[in-house]
Amino acid sequence: MPLRSYDQNCSIARTLQVVGERWTLLVLREVFTGQRRFEEIQRNLGVATNILSDRLQTLVDEGVLERRPLPERADRFEYRPTEKGLDLNPVLLELMRWGDRWDAPAAGPPVLVQHRDCGHDTHAVQTCAHCGEPLSARNVRVRPGPGARAAAA
Repeated sequence: MPLRSYDQNCSIARTLQVVGERWTLLVLREVFTGQRRFEEIQRNLGVATNILSDRLQTLVDEGVLERRPLPERADRFEYRPTEKGLDLNPVLLELMRWGDRWDAPAAGPPVLVQHRDCGHDTHAVQTCAHCGEPLSARNVRVRPGPGARAAAA
């Protein structure tokens, strides 16, 4: 399936061209949680094989995942996140945090995030890269950047 073009000078729209198709973020969730073989991802998601194949190929073509031959079987592959792909992990953690806050089951979140370095359960927190204060919709604003079109600025 070809990528959807939003034809907008917008970082969010460009990102959606890569990860905005149905199933893509769930495929990434599976890869981030250690399910790296086609069969494992397909079994866990229940997605049609042709759709999964398309999503994986798009993620490989876009440099988000890399396809590596398995050491024991060179005709089989696993999918691993690249540096570009690893940069999407905070996005998934934020989506999970939002879902846990607004739509978690009564018993609580289905999965917890544990910080490997200290061993504690945690959640995503966005902070200012300059001062370290937490960020929210109430304390940030957007302004034209160097790549803004003159009309948008």
